[in-house]
Amino acid sequence: MTAPSALFESSLSQLKLRTRGKVRDIYEVDDEHLLIVTTDRLSAFDVILPNPIPGKGQVLTSVSNFWFDKMRSVIPNHLSTLSLESIVPNAEERAQIEGRAIIVKKLNPLPVEAIVRGYLIGSGWKDYQKSGSVCGIELPKGLQQAQQLPEAIYTPSTKAAVGDHDENIPFAETIPLLGEEMATRVRDISIKLYTEAAEYAKQRGIIIADTKFEFGLDAQGELFLIDEALTPDSSRFWPADQYQVGISPPSFDKQFIRDYLETLDWDKTAPGPELPEEITTTSSQKYQEAMHKLLD
Repeated sequence: MTAPSALFESSLSQLKLRTRGKVRDIYEVDDEHLLIVTTDRLSAFDVILPNPIPGKGQVLTSVSNFWFDKMRSVIPNHLSTLSLESIVPNAEERAQIEGRAIIVKKLNPLPVEAIVRGYLIGSGWKDYQKSGSVCGIELPKGLQQAQQLPEAIYTPSTKAAVGDHDENIPFAETIPLLGEEMATRVRDISIKLYTEAAEYAKQRGIIIADTKFEFGLDAQGELFLIDEALTPDSSRFWPADQYQVGISPPSFDKQFIRDYLETLDWDKTAPGPELPEEITTTSSQKYQEAMHKLLD
């Protein structure tokens, strides 16, 4: 199988670059639309690493588009009906971003990341070991690492600028930011999206341990799902056949890279360390495998 090519940074001469995020390059299309290019950049511990993961951008785009379509009945999403050809007429530039670019409605993003956890892992596990709770939500005693929670919990965070760390906040602190009705709606929709997706994914051999969603409002105040949805970058994906309570399971997502980085003498600040080729290749294969399990 031919290894996918890698794109660290896009370059489109006809469109104005609005911003380069941790993974996405965002271009202005017109007053109502943006072009989002998902590159192969990888961020870990909120630091952009110097090596791209070949093909990751196409995987994230395909998986997100799949979920956007599947979850339409729960909430509308930011995808527009404009074609890539009409926005990027230059065939050479279009080829650079084919399969990794989407044209979306311009919306006003909410200042909160909606995080849903279905299993006790990562920072949630560390929090539980110290306090018996996760982000202030008390949990039953005696739970083990990677154990499924009695029910999915909502643990939102503030959205950080590139290079800064997101900060977990209690649900109550999202009310002044969003208003009580919107804060409640975001929480309830997030839990519904996660629960439905986790059930589907489990039938395809993937456990979605946790995930994050982002939302935006249009001029009329209608709520939309934006950014990405239920990808190996915005979620923790585990192979169901290797899942075991009590240990951190192997992972389809960038946890594999995080685990490698934890073995290094690195203080988790920029610049990030160079990744060995076998790490980027293995990571690329994990992303591809997760996509095929979900979509094939």
